[in-house]
Amino acid sequence: MIEDNMVKTTLRQHLMPAGLRVTPAFAAAFGVLLVTVIALFTAPYIGMADNGDFFRNIYSNGLYFSLPDYDSKYFGYFVKHFGIYQYYNENGATLDSSQSLFIKLSMGLNKLFFSSTVFDIRFQAAIYTVLYVAAIYLLIEAVTCKMSRKQGMIIAVIAVLVFGDTGYTAYFNSFYSESVVMIMMIFVFASWLLLYRKRYNDYALLGLFVLSSIILTTSKQQNAPVGMIIAVLGISLVWIRRDRLFRSLTLVSMALLMLSGIATYLNISKEFVNINQYHAMTRGVLKESSNPETTLKSFGINEQYAILKDSIYYEQYGTVDVNSPILEKDFYSRYGFGSILKHYAANPDQLGSILNVAARSAFSIKPAAMGNYEESEGKAFRAQSHFFTAYSLLKQKLAPKTFGFILLWMALVIGLYMPSCVKAVRTRNMRALQRMVLILASMGVGLSGIFVSIIGAGDADISKHEFLFTLCFDLVTFMLAADVIGRKVSAGRKPAASKAGQYPEVQKGVSA
Repeated sequence: MIEDNMVKTTLRQHLMPAGLRVTPAFAAAFGVLLVTVIALFTAPYIGMADNGDFFRNIYSNGLYFSLPDYDSKYFGYFVKHFGIYQYYNENGATLDSSQSLFIKLSMGLNKLFFSSTVFDIRFQAAIYTVLYVAAIYLLIEAVTCKMSRKQGMIIAVIAVLVFGDTGYTAYFNSFYSESVVMIMMIFVFASWLLLYRKRYNDYALLGLFVLSSIILTTSKQQNAPVGMIIAVLGISLVWIRRDRLFRSLTLVSMALLMLSGIATYLNISKEFVNINQYHAMTRGVLKESSNPETTLKSFGINEQYAILKDSIYYEQYGTVDVNSPILEKDFYSRYGFGSILKHYAANPDQLGSILNVAARSAFSIKPAAMGNYEESEGKAFRAQSHFFTAYSLLKQKLAPKTFGFILLWMALVIGLYMPSCVKAVRTRNMRALQRMVLILASMGVGLSGIFVSIIGAGDADISKHEFLFTLCFDLVTFMLAADVIGRKVSAGRKPAASKAGQYPEVQKGVSA
């Protein structure tokens, strides 16, 4: 028996050296990779149907809709092949987005390995998948680096269920910017948490944090406040190290991030300003008003425009020409983001009503209106895949659909982490304080997704506009669940002696 055990031990050492041992981070990353490859790269291929937004990102990047009946696919069917302009592209950029970097890169790979005339969107999905798996690896490494291997593996399984859900990854086979938003937000969260954990090189992590934050902020115009929020709270990173170089780089980086947020806001085109402004009034202020005429009068707008209540900018046979000079003079020019915010502040009942409307869609990972299959699969129009979607389905069904629940969730999380935060302040352990700052930043970023959506565009396409909130909700809740599973809730409990690259910590409340 002793000899058998010695033989088994020797075999383990030769077959699985210490450097190749399967860690929780590797297990989670591999699990997400496996599920994503099966979903996106094996038949039936899963993707996202176009809701009419794809043109904003493809024309200016040298792609076009090559199917003659593409219009019939809107909302219903996923399309994986597009044409590549061969000679001259007269289309200018509809909007400036960091997403173009990934489209251009995927086009380069497509031309190298597949075709110079036909673009297969799965090349883009492959790039996103590699980045996503790397982000998941860093996230799980940050969360589990001080846990036992058994606890870490439990967290890895949960991570695969949550972040491997095709409600998230189906976006990779589309031209929606949510793919970039998701990957970069996880990189931001993971790098900030790794800085707090003292994992890897602080300068490299700071670089990853800043780069990811800038790409996240500039990925879509709605994310302009994201860069500002992260920049303000990210100033706390100057306390990570005492050396002047790191602190100087941090301050310069936060200033750059703040400027990227401001530039993203100022760069919003007039066309999109009108679209969002129209919906902010017709699908927001007027929709929640019991007396639309009186509401319009408070903005100095002719009461006859109450007929626009609940209308959509894109209606083919609308009541009014949404681009007419008359509407520009008598409607759009009479209100803006600030005046709408002031209106909601003066009418808290309407604000509460629209916030509850937002909350009803805040926990939907993927919009119910868009199909996931190619038409050739013979599925019904707008049919959605349920492959590996247990988490997204449970989340949508079980999460309370009120804004009060969101406030309660925030209070619970902050309350659980507050004791360790107070201890960090008392002991002047500013690195340990970073975890609470990260939580507040994530909540602020998530809430910005809700408030910018409802104030800036009412309930138009709200489930997709609130994607950043549902992602931040999952990240913070996942970290809280990991701390609970890691048995770090008990007050004053001292962790086991640290292993290589780890360090002991004593904190009250939910500690890491």
